[in-house]
Amino acid sequence: MNAITRLPFLGELEEGADDRFHIPEREGQRRRYRTIWISDIHLGTRGCNAAMLIDFLDNVDSDTIYLVGDIIDGWRLKKRFYWPASHNDVVWRLMKRAKRGTRVVYIPGNHDEMFRQFTGMSFGGVEIRRKAIHQTADGRKLLVLHGDEFDTIMLAHRWLAFVGDAAYTTLMRLNVVVNAVRQRMGLPYWSLSKMAKHKVKNAVSFISRFEEVVAHEAGTRGVDGVVCGHIHNAEMREIEGIQYYNDGDWVEGCTALVEHGDGQMEVLHWADEIAKRERAERDAKVRMAA
Repeated sequence: MNAITRLPFLGELEEGADDRFHIPEREGQRRRYRTIWISDIHLGTRGCNAAMLIDFLDNVDSDTIYLVGDIIDGWRLKKRFYWPASHNDVVWRLMKRAKRGTRVVYIPGNHDEMFRQFTGMSFGGVEIRRKAIHQTADGRKLLVLHGDEFDTIMLAHRWLAFVGDAAYTTLMRLNVVVNAVRQRMGLPYWSLSKMAKHKVKNAVSFISRFEEVVAHEAGTRGVDGVVCGHIHNAEMREIEGIQYYNDGDWVEGCTALVEHGDGQMEVLHWADEIAKRERAERDAKVRMAA
C-alpha cells in the first residue's frame, strides 16, 4: 500500500472530530493575528517537533494560514512509515481551523510534492495552490511559495538532495536525543542542527545566495516582497528593494511568520515564547506563595 494512502487524516473533517485528538485542544484566549505562515513541519519524521507546534496552534488564531510546503515528508514516509498520534493532531487542528472559517492555503514543497497534482482543488476547506499572492493590511503584495524552485541542488542534482536529506535525518535524530536529555535537566529547547548549520561557512553562503535569488525573482514579478520556507532559516530582511521573509521550520528553529492587524510582520520563535510563558507562571506562583 502506498504510504500516503495510509495517512489517517485523508478526507474531510467530520463532526465530532475533537474526539480524535490525542492531545486535547487548549481552551482559553488566543493571540490574534491577521495572517500566519508556517512551513517545513516534516510530519512523518522523528525530527518533527509536533508537540511544540500543537502548543503554538493552541495559543494563536488568524484570518488566514499559509502552509508553505514540506508539511508532510513524503520522502521519509516512502522509506519507512512513521505517523504518531501527535502528527495526526497537527493535521486535525489545521483542518478544524478551515472548518471554523479560517482561510487555509496549502502550497506543497519538494518533500510533499505528491500533493502538487491537486493544485487548484480544495480538501476539507484547505486550498491547494502552487503559489499565491498575499496582500498585507498596509497594501503590500507578497509572493508566497515554498522556494525549492530556486534551490540549485534540487534543480540540477536531485540525487545529491536525497543524499543530503539522509545526512540531515541523522542529525535530526541526534537533535531529538540531545533535547530529551536537556528536558530531563530542566533546560529549554535547543537546536543542534541549527547551530551546526550556522557554524559551517558553505551553509551560510548557500543561505545568503538562496535569499538573494528568491528576492530577485520576486522583483521580476512586480511584487513588494516574498515569503518562503525550504531552507529552515527564519529571516526578515530587505534585498534589492524587496522584502524577503522566511518563516523557518518546525524541526530546528520552531518558528512562524505572522502579520499583525496593521500589516507589521514578525517572526515568532516559539521555544522562546514557551520559556517566557513558563517563567511568568513560575514568577506568579512565587508571588502567590509570598
